[in-house]
Formats: sequence, C-alpha cells, structure tokens
Amino acid sequence: MKKSDRAPKARRSQLVIKELASETLVYDESNHQAHCLNQTAAFVWKHCDGRRSLPALARLLEKETNVSAPEHMIRLAIKQLEQSRLLEASPGRGWLPQTSRRELIRTLGVAAVALPIVVSVVAPSAAAAASCAAAGQPCTGIGQETCCTGLICCGTCFSGVSCP
Repeated sequence: MKKSDRAPKARRSQLVIKELASETLVYDESNHQAHCLNQTAAFVWKHCDGRRSLPALARLLEKETNVSAPEHMIRLAIKQLEQSRLLEASPGRGWLPQTSRRELIRTLGVAAVALPIVVSVVAPSAAAAASCAAAGQPCTGIGQETCCTGLICCGTCFSGVSCP
C-alpha cells in the first residue's frame, strides 16, 4: 500500500462543532482547545471518513469546490488537523513531505487562497477563567462573591471580618 493510499479519519468524540458560512469552529473538550478551520481545512476534515485516500480527498475537493486541489494541499490540511489532534486515525509517521507553506504558495500561485488553515487557541477551564478582585479593588458582590479568598466585599474588597 502506498503512503498516499492510506485514509485519515476525523475525530468526533469530545468535540463541540459549529459550522458557519466560511469556517468551522471546533472546541475540544478533552484539552480545552478551540480550533478555527477555514473552508478548505473544514472540507478535508469533514470528509476524512477512514475510507478516502489522500488522492480521493483531492479529487472530491476539486469536484465539489471547482478549485484545483493538488494532493500536497490535502497533505498540508491533514498535517494541520493531525497537529491539532482532530484526527482519530492518520496515515502514520513519515507520510507527509517536508513542504513548507511558502513552497506551496509559490507552487499554487493564485490558488493559494484555497490553502487549508487551522488556527488553534487554548481556552481556560471555567475554574481557571474565574478571577477575583484584590484588596482595595472595587467589587459588586455581597460577602466574598467577587473578592479573592480571605477578603469581603464592602464596595471595595476589604481584609477583615466585617465591613468598616
């Protein structure tokens, strides 16, 4: 079996997916990462079913979008999806050529606008995102609702057992 005949499979578990007109947003609950896939990357990810090879994905992208999709463009998409941990199964190590995005842009020319792009950010868990006000900082809660531990809210966070 040639390396390009291997079929990647998209991961679907522990993901929250929101498809928009020009991008797909994916939140990974297992590692609190949010990913924004442009149309090309989203198309490739959506069609990674574990049965389609890389050449088959390239042909499908060309057919559905009328955009020239050389196999190395699909490889770049798969590489980014793999790095973002959005693939359950991938063709394995060593199957991707060491082609840089710059080389691809040079090769593709005008079609470079169709390059697959995956942007990822880490989102803090709810507990980590919660913040508190330090002593002397204004607060709006009653008691300790918005002040850091050990402080009470008296219009400003105060260190004491009762408001002055």
